[in-house]
Amino acid sequence: MRKAEYFSKDFDWDELRVQVENDPSFSYHLLPFQPNPISISLADEVHYAAAGSHAWNAFHHRHASGKFFKERRYLLEEFPELVNCKENSKVLEVGCGNGSTVLPILRGNENIIVYACDCSNEALERVKETVYASNKVSFEHRFHPFCCDFSVTVFPTWLACNPCQENIAQTQQLCFSDGRGKSQKNLNDSYSLSESRCCIGGVDFVTLIFTLSALPLHRMPESIKECFSVLKPGGLLFFRDYGLYDMSMLRFEIDKRVGFREYMRSDGTRSYFFCLDTVRNLFVGAGFTELELEYCCVKSVNRRNGKSMRRVWVHGKFQKPV
Repeated sequence: MRKAEYFSKDFDWDELRVQVENDPSFSYHLLPFQPNPISISLADEVHYAAAGSHAWNAFHHRHASGKFFKERRYLLEEFPELVNCKENSKVLEVGCGNGSTVLPILRGNENIIVYACDCSNEALERVKETVYASNKVSFEHRFHPFCCDFSVTVFPTWLACNPCQENIAQTQQLCFSDGRGKSQKNLNDSYSLSESRCCIGGVDFVTLIFTLSALPLHRMPESIKECFSVLKPGGLLFFRDYGLYDMSMLRFEIDKRVGFREYMRSDGTRSYFFCLDTVRNLFVGAGFTELELEYCCVKSVNRRNGKSMRRVWVHGKFQKPV
């Protein structure tokens, strides 16, 4: 099979920016947004997170056939470390959805182990169906899904317990604290303690692929710090998400705005559109070192109507300092 060509610089982002910012029909996207002055309590955060999980459950139920999603095969070109890493390297895929990121990673490297989480139980059912339908026995042994909303809770300590987060090389001490003083003997997965007596010792890679944009902006900093906490020193975080002035942003009506560059779809799911400075500030602020950060500008054609679509995504690669 001929390898598909991949393009990421079909047009210049600055030229698109000038066009959008000088088009009166798009002016409402540029306006400041007045936030609600009412403070949000922890109970409110949990309520909003539950509503978000419900919205994503409904979303994945509607698209249960899987035709809505395509495998993100380009990821192995964008992030070749996922192919060229050492044997038994561990990846944490955050917001795995139906598996469009998980499956290419499992296919591309037969020696990699993937831990995949999502806030939606419906999504986890879909990703398990996708992986098991591949009829690859090795996939099942290297694929470990679990439910977690990293925007409002910590990752389970079998990924990296508190002592290992402080000194990730030491893994002798048995630890069952979930980071908030509560017992966590009922772990998400039976395999979770199989590699060491306390946890798996952290992960080598974290993938955040079209996940962060689904969170409210104010919850992003702590969510990124949570990803930082389970990475091994020197570990890499791979980021790809919606970029500022992407076609899908410009299609939102004014009543869908819920913040500056933040929108809510009619089904209750959210979308934020990133500029490079926002991404840089979020990840560097969490302790990461920036390795790569740029816009991917891809021009595609709608097969039904023949119209050209300008898609903008942000590509990022960040490292936890050694």
